[in-house]
Amino acid sequence: MSAAALLQTLVDDLDAEAADLDARVAPLDGAAWLTPTPAAGWDIRDTVNHLRFFDRDALLAVTDPAGFTVMVTGLGADAGGYVDRLTEEGRADPPAAVLAAWRAGREALAGALRALEPGVRVPWFGPPMSPASFVTARLMETWAHGQDVVDALGQDRPATRRLCSVAEIGVRARPFSYAVRGMAVPEQPVRVELTGPDGELWTWGTEDADDVGDVVQGPALDFCLLVTQRRHRDDLSLEVTGPAAEEWMGIAQAFAGPPGTGREPLRGAAP
Repeated sequence: MSAAALLQTLVDDLDAEAADLDARVAPLDGAAWLTPTPAAGWDIRDTVNHLRFFDRDALLAVTDPAGFTVMVTGLGADAGGYVDRLTEEGRADPPAAVLAAWRAGREALAGALRALEPGVRVPWFGPPMSPASFVTARLMETWAHGQDVVDALGQDRPATRRLCSVAEIGVRARPFSYAVRGMAVPEQPVRVELTGPDGELWTWGTEDADDVGDVVQGPALDFCLLVTQRRHRDDLSLEVTGPAAEEWMGIAQAFAGPPGTGREPLRGAAP
């Protein structure tokens, strides 16, 4: 698949992931929008607002890279509080306004993403990314925050092939998982072998990793839940072999920002 065709496919997947979440929150009444999610201190409105505001920032990064850089630079020493400030800002809006703004913003973002030239670099809060990687990051974040809403509502969400992109960014983020904690990345490679929702095998890494025993195996869904820190490892069916793989799975983080604290184990929790 050409780079241009891949970009269009990824934007289609991003649209589909957002539409899935939209279908879950659109029927909610005002009280249900305030349902707490597993993300400490956040309710469903906060979650959708988070996507709304960072889709807005993504649109700026795509359409005005210099303006985005100025915005990030302007955050200065207070950059760490940016998410909290946006969360508070969004709480002034009623759910209907939040939903409308998120819909309009993601539609504008999708159009801008489709117009990108595959060879450009898009700035972000971390290193600049290729258009494909940038869209994959938005897909990962939409899926991960969508999981918080699914959990808050006590719903099930079938796994889809879109998880391959979430797993991809999870694998590629291995060096970031170390860098954000000030740790050195081991030279030892880790092979990842995941079973997709239709039974297909998705793999990353060289065959040589098998020879030394550093491998992560299991359902793609479980890997994605771990690298987005939506489930504790004890609640997942992942087989992790080798010290490098063990260490990585203990700190895996696919999203930008400071080290995440992860989630508490569900197994054995009181009913």
